[in-house]
Amino acid sequence: MEFQNNAKWRPEKLDVRAFAQALASLSGQSPLSDWPRLAEEAQSELQAPPVSWTLRGEWVPESGAPDQVWLHLHIQATLPMLCQRCLGPVLTPIEVDRPFRFVADEDTAMALDDELEEDLLVLSREFDALALIEDEVILAVPLVPFHEVCPVPLTMTVSDPQFEAAETERPNPFAALAGLKIPPSR
Repeated sequence: MEFQNNAKWRPEKLDVRAFAQALASLSGQSPLSDWPRLAEEAQSELQAPPVSWTLRGEWVPESGAPDQVWLHLHIQATLPMLCQRCLGPVLTPIEVDRPFRFVADEDTAMALDDELEEDLLVLSREFDALALIEDEVILAVPLVPFHEVCPVPLTMTVSDPQFEAAETERPNPFAALAGLKIPPSR
């Protein structure tokens, strides 16, 4: 993985509070093969461009309450998928742009989850931002990937005329048994 940052911040063990207080940012890019769970989602042999991401910390002072710690995440990825219309390979662009608010503990996150719209995560000194990036891209993968215009013409009929013609030409297998039938005796 390639990172563009100063050596102070490591995305796999990020001190989120210090990162936000410093109003720091990180960015990086890496090939799909560096993201094992995301690579499992890929369904074609097309070569994908690297996954690019940016993290930006934000510190929001609150009067009478704990200061708010935010992490803004932007990701651009293109996944090789299988088109569900023509069953051919398709490169599917994915873009994620989400803010996350960090709170002191899991209980606080659960208590505030129903009343707040933002996504809440638990504050950590060794937060794995790379796992968050991979999770967010996986969540953004479309359930039904497809080409805007498929490169192969699609047949839009319910039945195949050649199949039906072959079906009508086939002899009845029981017709041969009629010749074996013994005539009734008088």
